[in-house]
Amino acid sequence: MDNLKQKTASSIFWSALNNGTAQLLNIVIGIFLARLLSPTDYGIVGVLTIFTLLAGNIQSSGFTQALINIKQPTHRDYNSVFWFNVTAGATLYVILFFCAPLIAQFFHQPCLVSLSRFVFLGFLIAAFGITPNGYMVKNMMNREIAVVNLAALLISGAIGVYLAFKQMAYWSLAWQQVIYITILNIGRFYYVKWKPSFNIDFGPVRQMFSFSVKILFTTIATTLSLNILTFIFGRIFPIKTVGDYSQANKWSVMASTFVSGTLAQIAQTVLVQASTEKERENRVFRKMTRFTAFISFPALLGLAMVSHEFILTTITEKWLQAIPMMQILCVGAAFIPFYTLFQNLAISNSRSDIYMWCTLTQIVVQIALVLALRNHGIIILIASYSALNVVWVAVWLLATRRLISLRVTDFLADVAPYFFITIATLAATWLATSWIESNIVLLISRIIIATGIYCLLMAVFRIDIFSESWQFFSRKFHIKKS
Repeated sequence: MDNLKQKTASSIFWSALNNGTAQLLNIVIGIFLARLLSPTDYGIVGVLTIFTLLAGNIQSSGFTQALINIKQPTHRDYNSVFWFNVTAGATLYVILFFCAPLIAQFFHQPCLVSLSRFVFLGFLIAAFGITPNGYMVKNMMNREIAVVNLAALLISGAIGVYLAFKQMAYWSLAWQQVIYITILNIGRFYYVKWKPSFNIDFGPVRQMFSFSVKILFTTIATTLSLNILTFIFGRIFPIKTVGDYSQANKWSVMASTFVSGTLAQIAQTVLVQASTEKERENRVFRKMTRFTAFISFPALLGLAMVSHEFILTTITEKWLQAIPMMQILCVGAAFIPFYTLFQNLAISNSRSDIYMWCTLTQIVVQIALVLALRNHGIIILIASYSALNVVWVAVWLLATRRLISLRVTDFLADVAPYFFITIATLAATWLATSWIESNIVLLISRIIIATGIYCLLMAVFRIDIFSESWQFFSRKFHIKKS
């Protein structure tokens, strides 16, 4: 148990460092790009996102999660999944290559023919790195993952900004995506000892299929859930409006991904190790729940509070229409990281069916909601989408609580203190800073004051996660200093 706690704490540290650094770099790169590019540029690339992500879901087909769930995967297992990914990726690229004119016609954007064919190269290249990434996650190589992600972000971001400065418009975003994936793959193969062989055997893939197919349907549903608005907006609204939404969604997703990504790198591996003892698994899961609430609520709800001054200070008034969208999206996104925990709980207990049905049902409800409200304007659509994201946490809780005998009252007791402390922190911060007129001074003041009040309240109320996090970082700093 102590060994698992140490490994988990260390993995969370590197995972958080990885995602925190990644999001910080994304913020800097995103600010430069948003100042150089127009909402239309973002809208044109944004409508292709759903195709790229869906193709990536299909080519991985849930086999990465299946590998992580195997106690001791062999070279044969990894090699089988690798060649399946590559074959699926190549096949999908050919299909989408010839579908490019239809995509351009659907969105009334002729430029999408050549652009989509280039952007889709990204998931073809990504096919070669899916299995090495699974190997790194399985072996909790979070420090190496952090280094690879940092290098990929720096190189691709610098090239993207340079191309935007050279007035390459939406092509700068396309090149940034493709180069990012290429650098990721190079780094993964550099660190991973395992290498593919040409002894191709799809036997292990067939054995994993019954588990993986549910993951496949679920990841497709998740992708649709997270990107359905961009797709629908691309059809019914002007491309500039789609660009404003893409910008607003990018910032909320960035903050949410910091939390979800940190958890995703360690949650399944840790829960699989703890699953042999239900009481132990319950304790591990509840601690992860408290950690999620500890980070997610202040990060996302805080971002909602500073959205106005953040947008105006960093990417100028040309993105003014994105502000109310961003505020609403951040509220819903604050609850999405809990999905990651419930999903990994289901998968670690080999209940990919729960994962599948919860996600599929959500996407059906989302589509029905959007279609029913499509004539009420973009703000109403975004608000209904965000409200559903909040409500759906209850569905996940009810669907998975029997796996570890988790009561609803236990979950509420775990998350409520962090939610109410966050609300109190933001209210006090708003009152203390509402008189400030300068946007940049207001932004900096609210971040500093909110951080101080939040930490103070955590210490006053003796919140366990805050105390343990403080002790861990103190030891980490002391060891490095020594």
